[in-house]
Amino acid sequence: MWRKFNILALVLALGACGFEPLYVERHSDEKWYYKGEFDSSITDEISQIKVELADDRIGQLVRNELLDSFTPKGVPEKPKYRLEIVHINKLETKQAMRGDITATRERVEYKLQYKLFDAQTGEQLVSGDTLALLGYDIMSNPYSTTFSQKKIEKDAAQIMANDISLRIGAYFHSVLTKRGNPNEL
Repeated sequence: MWRKFNILALVLALGACGFEPLYVERHSDEKWYYKGEFDSSITDEISQIKVELADDRIGQLVRNELLDSFTPKGVPEKPKYRLEIVHINKLETKQAMRGDITATRERVEYKLQYKLFDAQTGEQLVSGDTLALLGYDIMSNPYSTTFSQKKIEKDAAQIMANDISLRIGAYFHSVLTKRGNPNEL
C-alpha cells in the first residue's frame, strides 16, 4: 500500500517540477502526458543519422553504442545527417605507487570530439567534446589487468555515446520546438 502511494507521489512531484520527456513532443495541450498524443518527430530525426566509421578501437566501440541508440532498426538508406567522431585522445596516469615505484592503479581519461553535419549541404549543425574518466587496478596477473583495460574501454564508450546521444537529442528538441513543424528540418 505504501509503495503505491510513494510511486504516485513521485509521479505527481515529477509532473509538478516541469519534467518533460526529451525525445517526444507533446502533441496536445493536455497537462498530463499520458492523456495526450505524442509527436515522435525527434526520434524520427535521430534515426536519420549515419554514424561514420572510426579509426581506432575506442572509436569503433563508441560508434557501435551510437548505432544502437540512434538507429536500432538499422542504418537509414538515405540519411539526412552524418555524425563524425573526429578526434579521440587517451591519457593514462599511473597512481598508487609502491615503494619500488610501480603503480597499483591506473587512471584513464578518454576525450572525444564529434561533429554532426547535414548530409545534403555539408553544414555543421552540432559539435562538441565528451569525456570519460575511469580507472582500474593493475594486478599481478597480466590477464586480469588486460581484462580490466578492456572493461573500462567498453564502459568509456558507453559513457561517451550516452553523452553524445543526449546532446544531439537536446539539439533536435530545441530545433523542433522552435520551428514547430518537423517537416521543415
